[in-house]
Amino acid sequence: MGKGICVAGNMVVDILYPTIGWPKQGQLVHIQDGISRATGGAVCNVIIDLAKLDPEMKLYALGRNGKDAEGDLVMERMHAHPNIDTQNVICDGISAFTLVLSDLVSKERTFFTYLGANGRFTEDDIDWDKLDCDILHIGYILLLNALDQPDEEFGSKMARLLYHAQQRGIKTSIDVVSEASDRFSKLVPPAMKYTDYCIINEIEAGQTTGIPLRDDADRLIRENIPAVLRRMKEMGVSTWAVIHSPEGGFGLDENDNYIERESLHLPEGYIKGSVGAGDAFCAGVLCGAEHGQCLGDAIELGIASAAASLSEANATDGVRSIEETRKLYRELR
Repeated sequence: MGKGICVAGNMVVDILYPTIGWPKQGQLVHIQDGISRATGGAVCNVIIDLAKLDPEMKLYALGRNGKDAEGDLVMERMHAHPNIDTQNVICDGISAFTLVLSDLVSKERTFFTYLGANGRFTEDDIDWDKLDCDILHIGYILLLNALDQPDEEFGSKMARLLYHAQQRGIKTSIDVVSEASDRFSKLVPPAMKYTDYCIINEIEAGQTTGIPLRDDADRLIRENIPAVLRRMKEMGVSTWAVIHSPEGGFGLDENDNYIERESLHLPEGYIKGSVGAGDAFCAGVLCGAEHGQCLGDAIELGIASAAASLSEANATDGVRSIEETRKLYRELR
């Protein structure tokens, strides 16, 4: 057994309010019964998924969490897994949260997010002497305000952090949040220079490299995928460059071999919710890396982990053990 994986970055609580309709500005709408709370963000989702995939793997959470009811919920969910170490989580201030207003009529959801404690997470919060792991996975770039700030030497504070991790012999892994902006080209390439595993979706990969992976009809442009992966490697990704999409998982391994795996064939009515599927894919790939698997096997584990996540409404309930996840892949491929 290796030294394990540290997952750093965003810890969020999603608070869902069901409504009947959506009001015009200045008007009122009634919130219905069924208010619920769920943890989310890279740390909560990926580390819990990893704990469920392999309950024996050493896991470490790292970041800033609020000292309030939402923060207590985050810690409670992680403490439910004995192999998750939370001693490096700083609890202070107000937790990051997202208000999700879900219109039961139109089925559309509107999000109001507050970065809270997450936005103040910096490298100064890390005691490098206490961080003893094989892989440091951090997410999300574009949603960690302090680490998204510019750095004269490295391009961004995130890039500086990743450089220092690599200097200590820790493999680095990054994920990005999807947003409609021009910040990808400013903030993601500096981080890629000091990244060993980059696991992002097709939209994020296209915006980072400037090579589109979706056409106007929202079809995946498969012929562009190898070029995007090569560009990610040219930007600095040293080991695995990986892209996930609803159609499948794609990657270049440490020897620049191209890997492609199709998504699974899910039965009608199987999907209960899509939130967290990308994080589950990421967890599967990281789990494969920690277990010394080849990229092809790791992508298969990622695809099956994402499929398992889709079987439940929230981000992590559907994720299963490695053995059960592999079985799911064989059954649905």
